[in-house]
Amino acid sequence: MSARDEVLGRIRTALGDRGPLPEVTRGYRTTDDRPLPELLDVLTDRIEDYRATVLRCTPDAIGETVAAALADVSGDVVVAPGVPQAWRPAGAVEDDGRPAVGLTAFAATLTGVTAAIAETGTLVLDASPVCGRRALSLLPDVLVCVVTADQVVGGVPEALARLDPLRPLTMISGPSATSDIELQRVEGVHGPRTLLVVLASDQLEPP
Repeated sequence: MSARDEVLGRIRTALGDRGPLPEVTRGYRTTDDRPLPELLDVLTDRIEDYRATVLRCTPDAIGETVAAALADVSGDVVVAPGVPQAWRPAGAVEDDGRPAVGLTAFAATLTGVTAAIAETGTLVLDASPVCGRRALSLLPDVLVCVVTADQVVGGVPEALARLDPLRPLTMISGPSATSDIELQRVEGVHGPRTLLVVLASDQLEPP
């Protein structure tokens, strides 16, 4: 008998014969009936609470809003290959699949998202062309994500229903940060130190 079998055997003996387990009630809330303007406000509030920046604009102003977001960034910008040309700032370099270590030479990254969860302020990237590979959103110091209104959902169940579980999902809630060391918040340890979100909707006034 292995040590594992011995431990499990002792657990079974301690528990005794408890009979069949009762059915678990799973009445989860799977939809959010709040109107879109409210969801956009909640998403903005949650993202800003994580110390990220939200720039709201109309869909036809995404390009100029991205440019404004990157105005103070000193260095080259790399973009996911599926990012529309209209969103790309002048001089941006498209990711060509170079070794991941080469991405550290860029000051900022521009990507789209697959979904944005209002209740948790979470952006979900799935390595599709508009999102780019995972390393793209983790290595440069600044990450700019474009979110369109149709990608915003209320809660996690709605987001999961839209996602392919077989894809490499990256969930981002604010800039990379940790408070493990003496309870002092340190940003940029495991990913971008700065997160900028361009939130586009027809229901918003231009910036």
